[in-house]
Amino acid sequence: MPTDPEWSGLVEELADAGRTLVRAGLVLASGGNLSARVPGGAVAAVTARGTWLDRLGQADFALVRIADGAVVGGAPDPSTELALHLECYRARPDASAVVHVHPQTSVLLSALGHPIRTITTDHAAYVGPVRVAPFRYPGTPELAREAAALLDGCDCVVLSHHGCSVVGDSVEMAVRRALNLEEAARLTYSALLLGDTGTVCPPSYRERLRGTGEH
Repeated sequence: MPTDPEWSGLVEELADAGRTLVRAGLVLASGGNLSARVPGGAVAAVTARGTWLDRLGQADFALVRIADGAVVGGAPDPSTELALHLECYRARPDASAVVHVHPQTSVLLSALGHPIRTITTDHAAYVGPVRVAPFRYPGTPELAREAAALLDGCDCVVLSHHGCSVVGDSVEMAVRRALNLEEAARLTYSALLLGDTGTVCPPSYRERLRGTGEH
């Protein structure tokens, strides 16, 4: 990994994010992968294949050119979900970070056909609409293309029977969205157990956020 302070700072952010996501229970063992770039950058730092997200160091990242997937520095073997990260950046030029983890309640609800509801104001602010990509084998171009295609007007995509893909304009925002996505799923699950099938945060709140630019 180059010693350029800009890359070192991004890698430190991603390492902190990995520890946060593991502590929150969104990742088990060496599951999940992370990436980030400088805003609008042509190269992303992507976790290497087989890394554990709570043990990340400078050597655990590959620098990958977004346009063609060429490794231009760092670890030689990026994540098996590299295509997913690259397609997300191509679909969302505003994205500076991609979080792919395995939030179990989110995956369970989508597998059972229950939409994840944004129940609290935080869910409305950080999660927004949640879309579900059909099942495709992990690590395949089909998975990457179909999941990224759902990011138009959406920041959180659940990958059927697999995990989620979340984008943000910073590492912090992508992590915040991933955490709130799983919390929204847990509250949706609890609401279903209580017999409630429709409660959501008032849509007017989301509209207010759009008008003010607040997060």
